[in-house]
Parts: sequence; structure tokens; C-alpha cells
Amino acid sequence: MTEPSYPARARPGFGWGAAGVVTGLTGLAASLATASLLGVRVNPVVGVAEAVIQITPGPLAERLIKLVGQRDKPLLVTGVVVVLLLLFWYAGRLAARRPGASQIVFLVLAALGGLAVLTRPNALPTDLVPVLVGGVVWLALMPWLTARLRSAAPVDDASRRAFLLRLGGGVLAAGVLGGLSRFFGRGRRAVEATRKLLRLPITMPPVPAGADLGIDGQPPWRTPASSFYLIHTAIGLPAVDPTTWRLRVHGMVEKELSLSFQDLVDRQLTEAWITLNCVSNPVGGDLVGNAWWSGVRIADVLAEAGVLPGADAVKQTSEDGWNCGTPLGALTDDRNAMLALGMNGQPLPIEHGFPVRMIVPGLYGYVSATKWLVDLEVTRFQDFSAYWTDRGWSERGPVKIASRIDVPRSGQRVPAGVLTVAGTAWQQHSGVRGVELSVDGGPWSPATLGTVPDTDTWVQWRGEVRVSAGDHQLQVRAIDAAGQPQTSVVRDVVPDGATGLAGISFTAT
Repeated sequence: MTEPSYPARARPGFGWGAAGVVTGLTGLAASLATASLLGVRVNPVVGVAEAVIQITPGPLAERLIKLVGQRDKPLLVTGVVVVLLLLFWYAGRLAARRPGASQIVFLVLAALGGLAVLTRPNALPTDLVPVLVGGVVWLALMPWLTARLRSAAPVDDASRRAFLLRLGGGVLAAGVLGGLSRFFGRGRRAVEATRKLLRLPITMPPVPAGADLGIDGQPPWRTPASSFYLIHTAIGLPAVDPTTWRLRVHGMVEKELSLSFQDLVDRQLTEAWITLNCVSNPVGGDLVGNAWWSGVRIADVLAEAGVLPGADAVKQTSEDGWNCGTPLGALTDDRNAMLALGMNGQPLPIEHGFPVRMIVPGLYGYVSATKWLVDLEVTRFQDFSAYWTDRGWSERGPVKIASRIDVPRSGQRVPAGVLTVAGTAWQQHSGVRGVELSVDGGPWSPATLGTVPDTDTWVQWRGEVRVSAGDHQLQVRAIDAAGQPQTSVVRDVVPDGATGLAGISFTAT
């Protein structure tokens, strides 16, 4: 097949592709700046990225998380931007052949961006404004950038200089608008300022004596908010103003409730050390953390609403539309399930669910730990499905007993002789009775446990093993409250949490 011929003034060279990229980036930057100025959480890039998350099957999502860890969202956004850049380049090259064709590409991209934004939960018609602004920039800028390339026949030096000047102006505009998008972010800044001014009646006690064993290399017993694991589906974090936030409690109840943030602050608060862990945590993984949580017992709120007979679940929904189903019994028994307002003596950080999130000891987060909570519906499991259960995870999600080795690290070289080893074990709301160690498949020997305030936290452990020079394998297993050892049967995280024994390899010299 022969190459199509073009007039000299319209050959699809580098300049045309560059014009498409600059046009695309400038429109995108204008859209992001408008979204930030208006306080819109879901800009077009976020909308497309969250739509991709929404349609990704659960097993595939889990494999991707295993592959890239908590870098999944930055990589997804990067992937969206890379695809857009390729499409922008294509639109520019297309404009050299058919002047109106690039406009069609940009119109289709704007339509897809608008659809992604409008299909996000709680979307408003005004959320389309950033998309419209970006689309107008696309449609207007491309003809202006390439006018001198198209008008000159053939393209002379003056036309090239004029084109490069316009192209440079487009790059400058994209950079300025991109900077303004970060400067304008008034929604999050306003909420963060309000958060910092809050003075909640909460405390921050010292770590219980003997809980933190102080082994060099072992993570602290109390996890700082800055290093607490983060798992959620939101690309753009909700910035919720506590002065306008409300929690609706409805469904199978005698009396529907609508509670403000101040309503919760004015109630009797409960506080406790509670460990949270993710169902996606692999054996020996670090998607687990322990903090001091402050809030209102959800059992008291449900009692006030009056749960009707036949209900067995509470559907939780967040500001960004994510939802989960929690067994009603776990919210009304003696555990300290709460509407959390504080973490480690401070109002919740925005990324951890400010102003209010749910904390339920003994359940994996995918069925209990909703951030940016706005709705509680008392219902029955048979009457609804939730985000992760739609993707292959089980319905109820009780935490399984788990343990890991923190010291030494796998692959580390250590001195031969007596070796100090240490780690962590947990099974919230049930408790850990003991921890045992095995070197090179030998007999199990007991480790020493740190103290814990109750069964809702993890426990640190330490032990000593004698090792000769050479390569070695170390395994750990926890013993539950009934005296049963942790299973060695290996199962994947899907559908209800991983099982198996954590182990490391190391070399003694």
C-alpha cells in the first residue's frame, strides 16, 4: 500500500503532533484548575481513573494490587495520562490530514470525561463545568496553534517561527494553569484548616507498659497516622466540611436519625486501642496498624434508632459512594465498634476518613471500616450487595489469626550464635494466647509476648534461637484463645483473607 500524499503545508510532521499534545495538556490543565477553583472532587482524570477501578473485576484488581502494592492509584492515574497524551498526539497528526478530524477526537474525549464524571456517586450537574471548560480550550486552541502551518504554502521560516511562538505560549499556559490547579485547591485547604481548629474532648494515653518491646527494627506498637496503611478506591479524596456533614441512619428502624458532627461530639465518647487490618494483606504483610481511636459507640446510636426484627446487616456508605455490609451483631455486641472522630488523640486525618469513619474490631476493613461515612442503612444481607462482595469477596469478613516476623528481615545476614527474633501477631476481638517459632523445620518453641490492654489489639513478641553459620529458614505461628495453632494451609486473600505461616530466609555468618 502506498503512503497517502499531502500538500506540503499539511504533512503530518512532528509539529502537528506536538500541537495536539500542547492543546490537550492546556485543556486538561484548564479543566483541573476549574475543578480546584470550584471545589469539585472528581475532575475528568479522577473520574476516568475511578471508572476504571469501578469496572475492574475483583480478582484482577487483587492481582494488580499484589503486583504494585499501594502504588496502584498513582500508576493508574499515570496510565490514564499516558493514554491521553497518545490520543492528543494522534489528534494533532490527524489535523494535518483533515482539519476537522482533530476536533472530533477532542469532542469524543470531552464526552467520555463528562460521562465518567457524571457516573460517579453523588455527582452534580455543576461537576460538568470543568469538563466543558477543558473542551472549549481544546476546540479553540488547536486551530489557533496550527493556523500558520496550514496557511503557508509551503511552510516558510516565518511561519515556523510563528508556530513555535504559539506552541511555546501554549506550553506556558498549560504550566500556569497546572500550577493554579494546585493553588486553587480550596476545598481540601478549607477542610484541613477547619480540622486543625477542632478541639475534641478526646485523649492520647501513653502506650501501655510492656506493649512495645523496643526491639530495634520492629515497628512501634502504636502506629503513627502518617505510616498507617491506606486502602480505598477514591482517587480524589473527599474533603468533607464537618459543619455541614450529616449521618443518616435509616432502613429497618423505628425512628430515622440525622446526626450532625456536633451531635456526635456532644455524646458520651468512647476510646480504645484497636488494630485494623486489610483483607488483602498477604501472609506476613504490612497492611495492618494499631492506633488509639476516639468516637461514639454505634450500638448506642442503633439502640436510639430502634432496630426492627429481621434485620441482620448495616449497609455503610461513604461520601464518595463506596459501600460495604457489616453484620449487625458485630455493631451491637460488647465490642467497641464506633463512629470514630479521632485517631491518636487528633481529629481524623482527611485520608483516614475525616470527619467520621467506622471502626469495628474483629472484622476486615472491606466489610466495616468505611471512611468519610455519611449513611447507615439497617437492612438484611439478602436485600443488597456491596462493593467488594460484588467482586468476589465473602459477605462477612471476620479477621483470621495472623503473625509475622519483623526482625530479622528476609535475606539479612546475621551473626551466628544466639539470635534475637521479633514480630507481631493479631486476631482482634478474640486474642492471641501465644506465639511459637521453628528454625529449619525443627520443633516449635514458645516466644515471649508483650502486654496488651485487651484482645482488640495486636501483640508484639520476641524470642531467641541458636543458629550456626549458614543459610536458615525461620517460621512463626500464633496460638489462638482456644489453644489452636495458626493453620499452615496456604490460601489466597480472596475471598476472605489469606492463611498460611509467615517465614523468612536469612544467613548466619
